[in-house]
Amino acid sequence: MTENLGGLGIFGVELFVRGEDVWFSEVSPRPHDTGLVTLATQWQSEFELHARALVGLPVDTALRTLGASAVIYGSVDVGALVFDGVAEALAIPGTDLRLFGKPESFVKRRMGVALARAETIALARERAKAAAACVKPRPA
Repeated sequence: MTENLGGLGIFGVELFVRGEDVWFSEVSPRPHDTGLVTLATQWQSEFELHARALVGLPVDTALRTLGASAVIYGSVDVGALVFDGVAEALAIPGTDLRLFGKPESFVKRRMGVALARAETIALARERAKAAAACVKPRPA
């Protein structure tokens, strides 16, 4: 039960799914980048849900549309970097980007996410992956 975790608000639970296999990764007692998909899919994003839960206001987890997200990795070990391909990513219908502005990059560091909405989950995933693939981090 979540009561045993203590605290209030959103707890981000990160799982990895491949086919029929599911692996637990982490629990974060706060909004988490893996929950940014709620910005595209829900009436109340993870941030609003967290704030409402903290102050005891009603929450609504209803979807407004289907969607998906895909991670944008740093791809390089450097200090500052810039992102090429942002315009191309945003030209894909139903997509948006969240670039985190982290001060340094590592090959597998999450530097942002591509968000997508669509009529089906499969199409949303396709759009999110395509948008993320357009974004090319490089040293500044």
